[in-house]
Amino acid sequence: MLRLLVFGFVLLAPSLLLADDRPNIVLIMVDDMGFSDIGPYGSEIPTPHLDTLAKGGVCFSQFYNTGRCCPTRASLLTGLYSHQAGIGWMTADQGAPGYRGQLSDDCVTIAEVLREAGYFTAMTGKWHVGFEHGTKPWNRGFDCSLNLPAGGLHFSNQTGFKGGAKLYLNDEEVARDDPQFDPPWYGTDMWTRQGVRFIDEAIEQEKPFFLYIAHTAPHFPCMAPEETIAQFRGKYSQGWDKLREDRYARQLESGLIDKSWQLEPRPEQVPAWDSLTQEQKVRYDDMMAIYAAMIVEIDKSIGDLVTALKERGELDNTLVLFLSDNGGNAEAGINGHYDGDSPGDPHSKVFIGRCWAHLNNTPFRLYKHYNHEGGIATPLIAHWPQGIPAERAESSQWIDTPTHVIDIMSTCVDLAGAKYPETIDDRAITPMPGQSLKPLLTAEGNFPERTLFWEHEGNAALRTGNDKLVRKGVRGGWELYDLSQDRTEQVNLADSKPKKVERLRKQWRAWATTSDVLPKPEKKGKK
Repeated sequence: MLRLLVFGFVLLAPSLLLADDRPNIVLIMVDDMGFSDIGPYGSEIPTPHLDTLAKGGVCFSQFYNTGRCCPTRASLLTGLYSHQAGIGWMTADQGAPGYRGQLSDDCVTIAEVLREAGYFTAMTGKWHVGFEHGTKPWNRGFDCSLNLPAGGLHFSNQTGFKGGAKLYLNDEEVARDDPQFDPPWYGTDMWTRQGVRFIDEAIEQEKPFFLYIAHTAPHFPCMAPEETIAQFRGKYSQGWDKLREDRYARQLESGLIDKSWQLEPRPEQVPAWDSLTQEQKVRYDDMMAIYAAMIVEIDKSIGDLVTALKERGELDNTLVLFLSDNGGNAEAGINGHYDGDSPGDPHSKVFIGRCWAHLNNTPFRLYKHYNHEGGIATPLIAHWPQGIPAERAESSQWIDTPTHVIDIMSTCVDLAGAKYPETIDDRAITPMPGQSLKPLLTAEGNFPERTLFWEHEGNAALRTGNDKLVRKGVRGGWELYDLSQDRTEQVNLADSKPKKVERLRKQWRAWATTSDVLPKPEKKGKK
């Protein structure tokens, strides 16, 4: 469907009106990675390339996603809360406006807005915002794309329950072993390699570029090249209890977290590492070795991308943003999955489960799906040599302003000198609730304080200042926390401050009723 963007009375493309010194923007999102899984955020997993980006840029300590893959992708691409964009749950069409399972007609994507502003727009990797309903990269603003409709595919020769995934180059299905992709390939390499090819197309056309790389790693089924996995076997035999304490200590040392925030205790359901048999320890060690290998492969791909940008003379004026779509994933429960003749290979089924997800999300509570900090807190690394003042990067100070994926669209519009549209084909476009991160990146200007909201599967939250109201499930009681003293959500203040709870609850409900969170669909569809 052709989409006509009407930008008030401005009929000329903004690219005709602006100079060509606007930054390129590369947005990299990984899938199911926990808050503490990379070096700058406390991990023992070596991530030298991300470490370098962090050292030369800035890191956000209180950046948020939506707690789940599809909703975060919808928010990231549109700058709206996910229900406003039509994806309040997953990609099933549940009938209610906020739950149609695809990007709605009254939102626009970053690619649509930036392409109208003269940018070359491209994406690689996981789409997962309604492909099966006809919402595809090439009809939502991307000039070029190499994508999977959803995710879970890591190897070109992968089999198993995710092995049937189809691959699309622009608007045509292509074979996964097509020679142009240099098979056999591993996903993090391939998405990055193709992204660089798209960058070359932008350079040839003499356009600034917006590149969105949506990695499928480290989402289940966990698998990676054997030589990388082998580097980590035995290194997780210390267990989640010790490793979590170590991550927490590094987070304290770096200033990422405040010393007043208690480390969330091991949940009762998660066994103490020392209580396991040797056979169990070996099994769990190998599961986490596979996951760690996926993080390393992501990091290697970051290095390849940075090298490519540097070789092309584009690194200095490219804003690179790196984040995760939700917290660590506990979906497979305590035992996880560890199936196959050679777990970690393209034909296996490995889920790291709740025990290791508890490590992934150090120091926070809960996991993917939930609106407690373990589900919604993500790293955000921003690197932009020409835009971030050197003294700001060199200070190694954390940006602790509460920020959210809804802010990415506003940032891109701001930096690109673009115009966010008011209408599409005479339909009103939902205004952006986000704010540009530029003042935080450049240390120039103000970033006004505002209230942030969440809802997913009945889990819900609101954050205003340091007050956070959160519930677990639609029938769960509201909990209240002072995040300045207790970001790990250990001391529930709800009983002692009932009036504040009620005031914030009403504020959340007012947002929910105006943002397509309510009414909820009558029936839940399949994913």
